[in-house]
Amino acid sequence: MTGTANEQARKAAEGLAYSSGFGNEHSSEAVPGALPVGRNSPQRAPLGLYAEQLSGSAFTEPRRHNRRSWLYRIRPSAAHPPFARANRGEIRSAPFTECLPDPNRLRWDPLPEPADPTDFVDGLWTLGGNGDATQRTGMAVHLYHVNTSMERRVFGDSDGELLIVPERGGLLLRTEFGLLRAEPGQVALIPRGVRFRVELLDATARGYVCENYGRPFELPDLGPIGANGLANARDFLAPTAAYEDVEEPVEVVNKFCGHLWTATYDHSPLDVVAWHGNHVPYVYDLRRFNVIGSISYDHPDPSIFTVLTSPSDTPGLAGVDFVVFAPRWLVGEDTFRPPYFHRNVMSEYMGLIEGAYDAKAQGFVPGGGSLHNMMSAHGPDRETFERASAAELVPQKVDDGLAFMFETRWPLTLTEQARNADHLQRGYDGVWQGLQRHFRP
Repeated sequence: MTGTANEQARKAAEGLAYSSGFGNEHSSEAVPGALPVGRNSPQRAPLGLYAEQLSGSAFTEPRRHNRRSWLYRIRPSAAHPPFARANRGEIRSAPFTECLPDPNRLRWDPLPEPADPTDFVDGLWTLGGNGDATQRTGMAVHLYHVNTSMERRVFGDSDGELLIVPERGGLLLRTEFGLLRAEPGQVALIPRGVRFRVELLDATARGYVCENYGRPFELPDLGPIGANGLANARDFLAPTAAYEDVEEPVEVVNKFCGHLWTATYDHSPLDVVAWHGNHVPYVYDLRRFNVIGSISYDHPDPSIFTVLTSPSDTPGLAGVDFVVFAPRWLVGEDTFRPPYFHRNVMSEYMGLIEGAYDAKAQGFVPGGGSLHNMMSAHGPDRETFERASAAELVPQKVDDGLAFMFETRWPLTLTEQARNADHLQRGYDGVWQGLQRHFRP
């Protein structure tokens, strides 16, 4: 990416404005008077714009689940040429059939540096997933490592929504709804079907993506926690309308039923002048997560760290949960404080944004990740266990790392490229070797 383009992206990001509230009905107009008053689709939309509805749910779903936005744009989305199949690079999609589901514990180092100029679409690398994109069930785990901005190129995902988790380098996301800036420590949520372009705010960018094929992410119910805690709706920020009035060739890439399709428009599809609705993109700062924990003894389950959940047809069993291990105090008495040894019916992919994770002494690094499929035994490594078992239990602030987890109800099946990757750690099982017998009957 050129220094000039980098600076342009930064200047654009400095002018960002947001409205807040996850799942709310938002509205925004880049030109005064562009939003019609009292009607969604008037006979003539203001300012010569076209009215268009983007539906993220079936029309007849319960109102509390219904997702839709009205867009008032320079050209309707229908004005485009045919799409043609494109090379999908290293993107894969469900159903995942290249490898058998693997019960072994697996861990990877970060993706290697890209050798050639690589933008966000070309830099997506699929680790694996589950379900079936054509049936709108399951999820996929992708990583990205990119060194150039998307230029005259726009991407949209018809298969699912994208939760983007930057680990290195900031991103400026130019969406149909306006601009979002996502830095390490923040996440961006792009709903199904929303088109966007990724520009870099730094020389390179690296991170993780959860592609959710199922029900859209929502805030989890708080139950006995009560009215407050975990992620607050007001901290999710939706963009202010900003449009491109560009009459020149733009490549539009559409991920559809697991494959990439491409068409060259004669204008930019990021031409929405005004909009209102609740099917909108968001950015969220993970450091605003309000951690709930024990103030007596023992561990609450890690579900208390859930930021967003995608419900399934079984109450309480998520298609995918997004969980963050944010800075927090540990004060439990007579308690082994790091995450405990466990086996789980859910499958867990964990990544690290910065610092260290309190259950791993070494080997788990920012940009890397681990996979513990359902019922695989895992927990603190030997060094962590020995240190924590002997530690003095004074109040302890855990603020030297930021880790997250994509947790899903089904096993994650790997892609061939993930199973045979050079950055796969072949000796991961060794971290639990040497755990001694201490039984004294």
